[in-house]
This record gives sequence, structure tokens and C-alpha cells, in this order.
Amino acid sequence: MTAQPPELRASHDDREAVVEQLRDAAAEGRIDFDELDSRLEQAMKSKTHAELAVLTADLPRPSAPESRPPLVLKGGMHGVSQGPGRWEVPGRVIAHGGLGGVKVDFTRVECRLTEVVVEVYGETSGVTIVIPDSWAADTSGMDPGVGGLTDKTTPDRLPGTPLIRLTGSGGMGGVVIRHPNRREQRKLHSNPPQP
Repeated sequence: MTAQPPELRASHDDREAVVEQLRDAAAEGRIDFDELDSRLEQAMKSKTHAELAVLTADLPRPSAPESRPPLVLKGGMHGVSQGPGRWEVPGRVIAHGGLGGVKVDFTRVECRLTEVVVEVYGETSGVTIVIPDSWAADTSGMDPGVGGLTDKTTPDRLPGTPLIRLTGSGGMGGVVIRHPNRREQRKLHSNPPQP
């Protein structure tokens, strides 16, 4: 949770972040389960950032997702795919299509970031990015290159979901950003992501 003025009213997301940090602390053995229950109850009743800060003051701060190194994907000769399973989303993803192409699938990830920068280079075989229906993309920073940019996303972004900010170049292979297709939707519905 980023530092906020202590008197500022806490949001549902602020309380959720503290709950998550408390659960992690219990899993690591830093606090026992009785103390966890007590702190969780206080967290859900907290109205300000000051009240929340007291609950985690004696715990190590979680590492910010933005501080993680970027995820670099290189298509090489045979191509590479990230997802559709769960994976840790850093603040920046770099994808080089190479000869085999790259697919980046965000449909089953949990992402607490408000924005993820995806730097793409289509090169010879291109890059495909799949984002959940509730997410949106900003492609204004993209150079379409020879292969072009195909944006099949909708601007219907739900509150609290990430914005994918696309940068880079389409190269020869081009770049496609889209929501799940019918086949992927069927897979998601038949095997929904676990909470």
C-alpha cells in the first residue's frame, strides 16, 4: 500500500491490501492465527489509513510489483508463450517476436497494478497479447511498423483493473492485442480461474 496521509479515509482496496499482507504474515509464521483473526477484524472495521497502518507497522513491507525486474520474452526460432496460467505480472513486460512469435496471455493473472507497460517488437513473426474483457489497452505509443497493429480490445475497463500501455514497434510480423476469442472464452468458462 503506498503511503497516504494518515487521516485519509481508507477504501475497500486499501483494506484488502492490508488483509492480504496480514494473511501472508501468518503464512510466514510472523503472527499466529488468533492474532491474525483479531487484526483481520480490525482491518475490516478501519476507516482511515492511520488505523490500517497500525495493523502492519511491525511487519515487513511487501515488495512493490513495480520494483520487480521486467519480464523479457524472446520468440527466437520456435516461439514462446507466457500464460494462460497464473503468473506474476511485473510493471513492465518486453516481448520480441523473433522468428517464432510471442503470445502473452493475461486472462488468468491476478494483477494489482493500475497500469502495465508492455513493450513489443513484432520483428518477423509478431506478438499477440490477450487481456481479460474487463481490462483496456492504450496503443497510442505504438509504431505499427510494416506488419501493423491490430487492436481488437474494447474501452470498457472496469474500475480497479489494469490498463495495458502498449509501446514499441510492429516490425514485419505485426502486433495484435485482443480479448479472449471464442475458444479461449469456452476454456475460461469450463475451467474458471481459482480465487
